[in-house]
Amino acid sequence: MKKKLLSVLLASSMLLSLAACGNTSDTADQAGTQNASQAAAEERSASKPAEEGKNSGVINVCLGSEPQSLDPAVNSTVDGASVICHLFSGLAKWGADANGKAELQPDCIEGFTEGVKNDDGTVTYTYKLRDGLKWSDGKDLTAGDFVYSWNRAAGTELAADYCYMFDVIVGYDEMWADNAKGDEKLKVEAPDDKTIVVTLKNDVPYWNELLAFPAYMPVREDVVSNESWATDPKSYICNGPYTIADWQHQSVIKLQKRDDFVDAADVTINEINCYLSDDNNNMLANFENGSWEFIDEVPTNEIPNLKENYPTELKIEGQLGTYYICWNINKDILPKTSKLTGAEKVRAEEEIRNAFALLIDRNYIVNDVSKKGEIPASSFVAMGLTDADGSQFYENAGPDPSYVGYYDVKEDAYEANWEKALTTLKKYYTFDESTQKFTDVPKLMYLYNTNDNHKAIAEAVQSTLSGIGISMDLQNQEFATFVETRKKGDYFVARNGWLGDYNDPISFLDMWITGSGNNDVQYGKGAHADVKAYSIDLTDLGYDTKVENGTWAETYDVVIKDIKECTDTKTRYELMHRAEDLLMSTGCICPIYFYTDIYMVDDSVSGVYTSPLGFKFFMHAKVNK
Repeated sequence: MKKKLLSVLLASSMLLSLAACGNTSDTADQAGTQNASQAAAEERSASKPAEEGKNSGVINVCLGSEPQSLDPAVNSTVDGASVICHLFSGLAKWGADANGKAELQPDCIEGFTEGVKNDDGTVTYTYKLRDGLKWSDGKDLTAGDFVYSWNRAAGTELAADYCYMFDVIVGYDEMWADNAKGDEKLKVEAPDDKTIVVTLKNDVPYWNELLAFPAYMPVREDVVSNESWATDPKSYICNGPYTIADWQHQSVIKLQKRDDFVDAADVTINEINCYLSDDNNNMLANFENGSWEFIDEVPTNEIPNLKENYPTELKIEGQLGTYYICWNINKDILPKTSKLTGAEKVRAEEEIRNAFALLIDRNYIVNDVSKKGEIPASSFVAMGLTDADGSQFYENAGPDPSYVGYYDVKEDAYEANWEKALTTLKKYYTFDESTQKFTDVPKLMYLYNTNDNHKAIAEAVQSTLSGIGISMDLQNQEFATFVETRKKGDYFVARNGWLGDYNDPISFLDMWITGSGNNDVQYGKGAHADVKAYSIDLTDLGYDTKVENGTWAETYDVVIKDIKECTDTKTRYELMHRAEDLLMSTGCICPIYFYTDIYMVDDSVSGVYTSPLGFKFFMHAKVNK
């Protein structure tokens, strides 16, 4: 999420200035669309009251489709997190500063405290809860609720996607050890109902930001004992500024302000209607007819028109995120006639996947397909994250100093990339010179969630591959189903995207450890668990780690562990570069672009703000119409 907020805002400003240079089109069909959009904009403007100033207290928004989960420990999506941040309060939060910009603030605690370093190198933090904290059913919120919640979110029984975010706390490793008995706990204690004491393995520079992340928010033991608690308003007990008044699944979630919330006086919106849709055209239609005041997506082909007709309502901002394509590492991609095995097979598949990455024209995608001002990406760790010396981390990535990242994504490099990719693929597949096509590449299946932009990008990739004889079918699924399919590894190739959980490169790297629930590539899982083909040497950095032809767990997982225990800034960042080098060498991560956040806010609305993580906040807004 954000720590060095200044650097994030600078990156956001840069991306926003680039976004203003979007393309326009002169075709007849698009001109007709532009006229319709312009007419809708004029009608909306004419329908707005001449005198504004009275806050209606109700805002209608669309953040996406039916959320994957509204359990803070289980959710792993940005739209779900935005809803959860209105329903729960953690020890910290992303609040608004005097200028309406997101900043890290204390929430359930009286204030941030300095950690006390212990003789063994661990660091202990002690927090005091504020007075007046209540659950939505009127019961007192206690320190013990946080102790229970953190152990639940970190534990093996729930096995949540984000369990690894608690690995900075003493006791986590014992919980997940092979010889664990099941009664191991994090070193977090509640000596009384108002005091929380937690001990970290070492100093963690992004600790305060973790405290604001949904996975760290509290739930109550008696409530979550009902496995379906997070799907029904009657059983949904929360501690934030809102509660769920009604939930019409696949249609709308109605959030109602809690009058007994400790900071209720600061909450200016009484009711938030979260409409559920994955149809961008439907979102825009409801925005244009005045039904919805906020939408978090727009149709890609409408962006040039929206820039012209809604210059104050269309927002394009920078984000700490990367849009990418991922490969299931357990899927065979060599031709059936291949005799390669073991490490040789792994090296060949790495070469092939990296060759596929060179075939993709990222500049075409951002300029002619997506058109949201994105920046072509050649690394996984996103633009906007800083390195040890304050420079951009992504600018220092990759093996070749002649370009940034792991392959050259400049427009004038595409032809050379194409030729290099073909040369590599010809090593492993049969190429018919007369047709200029490959004849024995296994058919690929590309999975994406229902969304016009994802579909357009998938079709662009499909068209590129088809031109050289590579067949790739497209399959789309509703978002919640798509997330589960990808997580289970029931796919070949899939669209993916990641927004940093805090402003540190590790938030893009620790998700790929063997046990991570966000490890969609399936590194170290299934058949890949036993593959011995990875090497890492950290002896030059003062570590004993030197592994040749080890498993993913013996190499990548070890580097991530070293990063999280390292307290020397320069060494820690070098370790993160080594981790990304290993990650990108597999070819399973194919970055397409660095995200921008595009959404629309009605001119009658003020006080909406976003975090660098993409979360949207409405509790301090006003709707003057």
